[in-house]
Amino acid sequence: MLAGIIGGTGKMGRFFASVFAAAGWDVIVSGPETPLSNREVAERADAVMVAVPIRRTIEVIGEVAPVLTEEQILCDITSLKVEPVRAMLATKAAVVGLHPMFGPGAESLRNQTIIVTPARCGGAALDRLLGVFREQGAVLTFATPEEHDRMMAVIQGLTHFATLCAADTIRRTGVDVEESLAFTSPIYRIQMGLIGRLLAQDADLYGDMLRENPAVPEVLAAFEDAVKHLRTIVEAGDPAAFREFFAKNTDHYASYGKTATEETDDLIRYMVTR
Repeated sequence: MLAGIIGGTGKMGRFFASVFAAAGWDVIVSGPETPLSNREVAERADAVMVAVPIRRTIEVIGEVAPVLTEEQILCDITSLKVEPVRAMLATKAAVVGLHPMFGPGAESLRNQTIIVTPARCGGAALDRLLGVFREQGAVLTFATPEEHDRMMAVIQGLTHFATLCAADTIRRTGVDVEESLAFTSPIYRIQMGLIGRLLAQDADLYGDMLRENPAVPEVLAAFEDAVKHLRTIVEAGDPAAFREFFAKNTDHYASYGKTATEETDDLIRYMVTR
């Protein structure tokens, strides 16, 4: 079997090229300076993976669409699924959207989650593709493209937005990051670690996640309402209102509280004993 990675010279493209190679597939790639073009890779490969930035995905799919056949599988690995899947369905190939929930720094697929949105792909063809990931220990979660994007509006959109707002608030207050760490609790250091980790990444990637997902604005509106509501409670100095606010959220997270405490306790123990 031959896997073709369009964008295979990028970090995630190189990661998945190694994944297919480890599964025994032959691999060809295209990139800015490769001998093969995107169309040439698409013409030759049994499975074609588009691994380019979100803002280029639709364009690249349109570029290779004319050369794809019914015998091929086309997939993408962007963090949005509705529009990329719609674009892929305009081709003749079997289509499945993929979203790896990890970055290129992962050492392997073991225990890593990949969201799978089969659109026009099933049976042996889908099993063969997904078998590459299963055999290397990936955890596969199935969803429709619409379900995926709604969930990513919270998991990525809300999380990254709130993290960036926290970073900007600390900057605006003039608090020195290094100085603050001398006063820190383990939980604060974990939170600062998340901020620092995000800011060490590619700004365009996170900008695309926030701008390109049509489900994000509704989630951010709810976030804004929550901030306004809690600020009103805090500034009013109303303990009863705060307890009510806290209790509503405690109830919503009841099934996760014990696990969350255990997992963060593990992180804290690692931080203070390493």
